[in-house]
Amino acid sequence: MSGTPVDEARLRRLLGGADLAWLVERVRRRLERGQPLTGAVSLAAPSPAERAAAERLLGRTPGGGRALTVRLDTVDAVLVRSGVSPEGLEAAVTALTGRVVPLDEVRRSEEHAWEEAYTSLALLAEDLPQHAAWAARVRDDGLVRRLARTPAAARPILEQTVRVLRELPVEPARSLSVFAADVLGSAHALDDGTPVATLALSGARALTGHPDGVGAAWRRAAWASVGLLRDDVSSTVLTLGLRGTPALDWMADGGEPCVLTLRQLAHRPPRTAPPVVHICENPAVLAAAADVHGPDARPLVCVQGQPSAAALTLLNHLHAWGTEFRYHGDFDWGGLRIAAVLMRHVAWRPWRYTADDYREGVAATGAGLSRPLSGQPAPSPWDPDLALALAEHGMRIEEEAVLDLLLADLGQGADASGRDARLTPGPRISPQAAP
Repeated sequence: MSGTPVDEARLRRLLGGADLAWLVERVRRRLERGQPLTGAVSLAAPSPAERAAAERLLGRTPGGGRALTVRLDTVDAVLVRSGVSPEGLEAAVTALTGRVVPLDEVRRSEEHAWEEAYTSLALLAEDLPQHAAWAARVRDDGLVRRLARTPAAARPILEQTVRVLRELPVEPARSLSVFAADVLGSAHALDDGTPVATLALSGARALTGHPDGVGAAWRRAAWASVGLLRDDVSSTVLTLGLRGTPALDWMADGGEPCVLTLRQLAHRPPRTAPPVVHICENPAVLAAAADVHGPDARPLVCVQGQPSAAALTLLNHLHAWGTEFRYHGDFDWGGLRIAAVLMRHVAWRPWRYTADDYREGVAATGAGLSRPLSGQPAPSPWDPDLALALAEHGMRIEEEAVLDLLLADLGQGADASGRDARLTPGPRISPQAAP
């Protein structure tokens, strides 16, 4: 290279017009990819102006046919011979469009920028190992890149997300908006749909094991799993026979069911806890217990399907006070999934909820009170034989079909130890940290 400068005024007249922009773009693309500036390039459907510009550049008609074909070697020779660009086509395109950065160099630079952006995430995993698996996953699955698009945008998003996760779980429970204002400087920083909220909620769920889901109720429960309350009055749990607040005592004395909100449990949880609490899936069981036993019913909590934020908050609070749980649910795949979710949050023993109990139920109810099993199979970690028995018999048995047996256990004179003494393991989570 001689270092002879490009004649930019002549170059722009010769090659810098709009009608040859396609040619300059093709050359630049080759330079970015490290390809040689030899051979031909073509434009499939050129306009008359584009054909005329190519003819002026080459000093002759570039050839017949519908496509416009130009040989790069020829353009390079024209630029050198004319003195417009003594160093040829590469120098000319660089003068017109700026320095060409090879794609390999661009990729290396971008990856370095992403590494810098992930710095706060790496520090979080180092300082708090409980977040390490989540940090590695969101980095590898591309979630951050999809949300932020560029390293420059990702860096502040990740820094704010990490500030949130370093504060979790929150005890006692707090309003999500107040927490966001304190930690991030804006009450709306964790509103639905923001990148920080999406990432922080993902990290919160990883911390507590909150299950996958969709919808506003699921997000509310997921935030509540780390002590952040979005809506603390619509999430409720149904109870019978619990005591520890004036309202609970009054309802227990009357033998009536009581509905507790998440707000009540977060701010004024029960001050006492019974040694054993039974848990059922369906409200019909609790209502029948109130009808049959009234004030003499053993303490009972109904999760009403998938456990709500309020239900898990109450159960974790009681567990922290030393309460043991006996659980029963529907004998179907959905019931097994609900039980598995619950066991990830609190320890419980099966309450007539084993393979033997299911087989007895099949024999006792027959076709009249059972229905064919449907849906995707699910495991039963507390008793693996239960899932096998369901698959074998293919019959669904709802709690109402074995209601007499359950009611017999819920009277004060009944043995509260449960049919199976094996304790199903589960994490011990503080009351406010439950979803």
